Amino acid sequence: MISIRVFKQGNDLVIGACDEELLGKRFIDGKFQIDVSKHFYDGDRIDKKTLEKYLLDATIANLVGKETVTCAIKLGLVDPDCILKIKGVLHAQMIRML
Repeated sequence: MISIRVFKQGNDLVIGACDEELLGKRFIDGKFQIDVSKHFYDGDRIDKKTLEKYLLDATIANLVGKETVTCAIKLGLVDPDCILKIKGVLHAQMIRML
């Protein structure tokens, strides 16, 4: 399952989504660090099909984990060459310019 939290900021739809098992964990690799904080990522539990719908509507997305990031890649929203791996955990950000 994927955990997603949705924020509305003006005209932007911002989502934080991660593979559920990563919630609350911190990953550090050299100068890179990601905190998969419950404050930002803990929300509804959804499947990949539902995540696709959110990603297609989002203007900003912060994505963590193999299942979550792979979904965005398959939709063509994230370039596979622009993904960070922090201690083996995939991390990507997406911004859609309207």
